[in-house]
Amino acid sequence: MTTYALAENAVILLALCWLLAFNTRDWNQHPKLSAKCLAGLWFGSACIFGMMIPTAIHTGLVFDARTVVLSMAGLFGGPLVAGIAGAMAAGYRLWLGGIGTIPGLVNILLAVVLGLAYRRAYRHGLLGLGFWPLLGFGLVLHLGVLAVLMLLPQPLAWETVRQAAVPVLLALPLATAALGLLLNDLLERSQTEQALRFSEARLRAITHAIPDLLLVIDEDGRYEDVICSKQSRHHDDAARLLGRHLHDVMPAPEAHRLLAFIQQTLRSDTPQLIEYTKQTLSGPKVFEGRALPLETPAGSKRAVVWLSRDITERINSELERRIAAIAFESQQGMLIADAESRIIRVNRAFTLISGFDAEEAVGQTTRLLASGKHGPEFYRAMWASIVNTGAWEGEVWNRRKSGEIYPEWLTISTVRNAQGDISHYVAAFTDITDRKAAEEHIHQLAFYDPLTDLPNRRLLLDRLQQAMAASCRSGQLGALMFIDLDNFKNVNDLHGHQTGDQLLCLAAERLSQEVRASDTVARLGGDEFVVMLERLGADPEHAATQAEHVGVKLLASLDKPYRLGELSLHSSASIGVVLFGEDDSHSEELMKRADMSMYEAKLSGKNALRFFDPHMQQAVQERLRLEEQIREGLKAGEFVLHFQPQLEQTRGVVGAEALVRWRHPQRGLLTPGAFIGQAERAGLIQELDIVVLKQACEQLARWAGSPRFADLTLAVNLSAHLLYQEHFVDRVLELLEHSGANPARLKLELTETLLLDNMPEAIARMNQLKEHGIRFSIDDFGTGYSSMSYLQQLPLDQLKIDQAFVRGLPDDTSSLTIVRATCALAAGLGLEVIAEGVELESQRALLLANGCHRFQGYLFGKPLPVDEFEHLASEYATREAVPG
Repeated sequence: MTTYALAENAVILLALCWLLAFNTRDWNQHPKLSAKCLAGLWFGSACIFGMMIPTAIHTGLVFDARTVVLSMAGLFGGPLVAGIAGAMAAGYRLWLGGIGTIPGLVNILLAVVLGLAYRRAYRHGLLGLGFWPLLGFGLVLHLGVLAVLMLLPQPLAWETVRQAAVPVLLALPLATAALGLLLNDLLERSQTEQALRFSEARLRAITHAIPDLLLVIDEDGRYEDVICSKQSRHHDDAARLLGRHLHDVMPAPEAHRLLAFIQQTLRSDTPQLIEYTKQTLSGPKVFEGRALPLETPAGSKRAVVWLSRDITERINSELERRIAAIAFESQQGMLIADAESRIIRVNRAFTLISGFDAEEAVGQTTRLLASGKHGPEFYRAMWASIVNTGAWEGEVWNRRKSGEIYPEWLTISTVRNAQGDISHYVAAFTDITDRKAAEEHIHQLAFYDPLTDLPNRRLLLDRLQQAMAASCRSGQLGALMFIDLDNFKNVNDLHGHQTGDQLLCLAAERLSQEVRASDTVARLGGDEFVVMLERLGADPEHAATQAEHVGVKLLASLDKPYRLGELSLHSSASIGVVLFGEDDSHSEELMKRADMSMYEAKLSGKNALRFFDPHMQQAVQERLRLEEQIREGLKAGEFVLHFQPQLEQTRGVVGAEALVRWRHPQRGLLTPGAFIGQAERAGLIQELDIVVLKQACEQLARWAGSPRFADLTLAVNLSAHLLYQEHFVDRVLELLEHSGANPARLKLELTETLLLDNMPEAIARMNQLKEHGIRFSIDDFGTGYSSMSYLQQLPLDQLKIDQAFVRGLPDDTSSLTIVRATCALAAGLGLEVIAEGVELESQRALLLANGCHRFQGYLFGKPLPVDEFEHLASEYATREAVPG
């Protein structure tokens, strides 16, 4: 066997495959079944042809380049093409028979499989189609081919490998690379040609879809090309332009102007614009031309591409609009009166506005229009201005013929004769009823809430300022009540904002019905209302009693169910109250105090009323200080993770729950109870959640590098703020990718109440993460109210029994019943179940007896720093199972 003979065989097959790719180069871009079958037949025929002129070492052993052809059929043609070609090659090899039949068939299968594997790796971006990757692939393939020869009987196998190794490894990998580059080049060229054809067709469709004329005019003014849709009204004009000169189709002065414009365009790099008039078959038209220099071959005349648009209708429309504008400007009511104010002439607008015909008005005095709303002083001042200055302008109320009183803007000018005496008065007036209505509407928008028609914050502050000033003068105290509806967000989330708006309107009505007409009910926005009570007396205790009485009535009214169609909704309220008139506090300070009081009512359990207490302000300042420290702690990296072990009955420590701790510079290590609530109120919980999730992913990545901890999972509690964030899924996947953590080792713990906020959205986001291997656990299971139907839809892996039920074991029969039901439910749904808060051996034994095999609690370990946790996990690893 010689390298030359094998190379000759490979070259012949390369030529056949090139002929295939050249004649059917679109089969990979248009994967029709017939094209695929044809390609498979051609590749198979090439293999058969190669086996007809083989290089032989021993009788029955056939050496040819079919592995090159079949691997490229798999790479470029896919399973169908490779399958057909492989089947044909295998069939022919069986027909040939001989001692090498089995290795030959295995080599056919090996070439097809490796070609398809290369195709998959290329589509996933793992391998390219350059010379070196193809050469490397060919080398791997044919090393496999030589390995398959070991299936021959000994010592023939070793002798065959010895003779075939050098020719095979010298000729066939190069042939593989050459055929791969050849096919790739032809297919890429086919794609480029197809893209060019598509681009040309697309450009042709666009140009024919343009309703305007598209022209190419050379520097001498000759029409070289005219493109116009057949449906265009310019089609007939376009047909007679091609090959003609500008001087042939328009007057000489216009032609000279357009030639100058063409020269200007050729000297410019930006589009040029011109308007011109041209005689067409349908008469003279005004056109707008947009021109841009066109690239032309060297040695040919320069030209421009010209888009010609008929703007005749637009010009006429603009002219009509100008005329209409002038007419509109003169649409004022006008009258001319003599020196005795007797009307002698009116225009049509006068009749339209006032309702009086010219015959009815002429001869009457201007008192015909008087409304009676202005007193003698008004008219004396008006006439004094007319006499002294010759004019007067202002707003007056006049009367129409129907008796309707309307506002108008009136301008009166005097006309004097040659002697300087007043001979006539000219009055022009405009009906401003709409303007007055607009002003009232603007006032309404500026000072009233558009949803409830209650005063808004601006009007409330103005009234509060006036009430405080009145209290200082009279000594009468007042009260400001800040009201916030409880759990209103759930109404919007579950029933939509339209339902929420209806509930707000009903709440506004109830508030207005429970206070005096002299009191103020305002809406600040969202679900926040303010009630201002005035004249509550001079005694602070008496004033507070009255305010409390009103507040209790408001709480009772707002606590009643809201009926909205078939819906029955409930939303109680929290009220904060502050008295005013005792000190010189300004309005904004009072609003803050009332807001603080309302917040205290929320903290006390909602549906409550609280008065402002000076100690309250100190507490608020402490909370604000804590908020700032949290911000600084997040920037300084003071928040760290502790890990509470999670055990499985027979495997020991299988993971941990990540619990955040704060290394406070002054207060030491703080548990979540000291800062989580304030982080939520300050809107920092999302940032803190991301910090926890980031550290958890990084820890998982570090554990992955240690055989002792590589199998540990890490559970992270997830807040509603983060779950429903717009880019939550992307951020989680980004953290996993950046850290290199295994998603299957991350377990996100969700609470039932969190999922209730928007169950369908939660399910959708959980499914997205589940596709990447992330696991989910329901935390505090049994304390919420989620239905079993939703539980079936949730992509869960684990239920976590709340420590409130574990704590009651083994004596509390209710807790035991819930634990048994939870374990049975988990078993029925195929979910893991884990119990938290396990502190006693008796609790662990009872849980184990009821099917719970995973535990977490102080019995096994408290939350620990990572090094202590790893030490504890290593100790458990030396035991065969949890003690007991």
